Amino acid sequence: MKIRKLLPLCVVFVLSLVLTISCNPTTDPDVTDSQGSLGTGASAKIVMGYSNWPGWWPWAIAKEAGLFAENGVNVELKWFDGYLESMQALGAGRLDANCQTLNDTISFAADAIHGEVAVLVNDNSAGNDKIIVAEDINSLEDLKGKKVAVEEGVVDDFLLTLALEEKGISRDEVEIENLETGAAAAAFVSGKVDAVGAFPPHWLTALKREGSKELISSKDFPGAIPDLLVVTQKLIDEQPEQVEALVNTWFATLDFIEKNPDKADEIMAKRADVSVEEFQQFKEGTKIFTLEENLEAFSPGDSMKHMPFAAKKMTKFMLDVGFIEKAPDLDKILDDQFVKAYAESQGS
Repeated sequence: MKIRKLLPLCVVFVLSLVLTISCNPTTDPDVTDSQGSLGTGASAKIVMGYSNWPGWWPWAIAKEAGLFAENGVNVELKWFDGYLESMQALGAGRLDANCQTLNDTISFAADAIHGEVAVLVNDNSAGNDKIIVAEDINSLEDLKGKKVAVEEGVVDDFLLTLALEEKGISRDEVEIENLETGAAAAAFVSGKVDAVGAFPPHWLTALKREGSKELISSKDFPGAIPDLLVVTQKLIDEQPEQVEALVNTWFATLDFIEKNPDKADEIMAKRADVSVEEFQQFKEGTKIFTLEENLEAFSPGDSMKHMPFAAKKMTKFMLDVGFIEKAPDLDKILDDQFVKAYAESQGS
């Protein structure tokens, strides 16, 4: 198979324009104000996207518990059923902020209309991104010539490619079926493909296929998948105090979870559309970052724990395999000033 590059961003922007005109992506049903224009005043609404990942479900708590308002930020929280759609929306300027991974931010940042800047690490994937395989597949070598369903060019495709590269296996030796993650899991269960790359709750669906099992997960590649709050450079330039309020809200949400664990689990399970019991399966595979871990992640270093190092490694990797055609200015996509400001406010 010829390597298919990530959707050309000019096409992405055209698609986003069409989506804007014709229909809105599926959003959080509790949102009542869906204005498309973004204000520039101090009290302007911040339009923020998020999608189906355990490290981002806590934002539903921030909304339900009124923590955005408590921290002085007016947020329209928009839910996307498709993760790729959320990234397209941020890149096209239809969101002020979005939840996405570091490698995907690198993919979109070079051509994003208003720039893309990571200001907070929500978590690291520590097992919740998985490659699930059919009963007769027992190694990465067994994937040669097999059909693997992934949302091409995004996070679980990145995980799959990392694993293949580590074993010296070319992507050309695997038949990639490019499907949205939910559809990919369904295709696997129905037997149309031999393996699937999926994140929660979709790998629960994948594991319903008889004999299916986990082959690899993000636990095997620590630090490879940081999950982030990403905002536009425009928002930082025009409303830095609102960016700070978003970061403050996140840490207030973590405090709420610690003090109200049962209520927090209930809210997040509802947002994920799973039972509270099913939700418990996702906790171990997501390492929520503390303030101290955030500060470490943004700092220079020589391991994947340090995002400046990880970003360089990811960029070279994506250029080599054709995920991106040009690299963004990596100095512009990481900004730790808001996490540092929060740390100072806490006396850290």
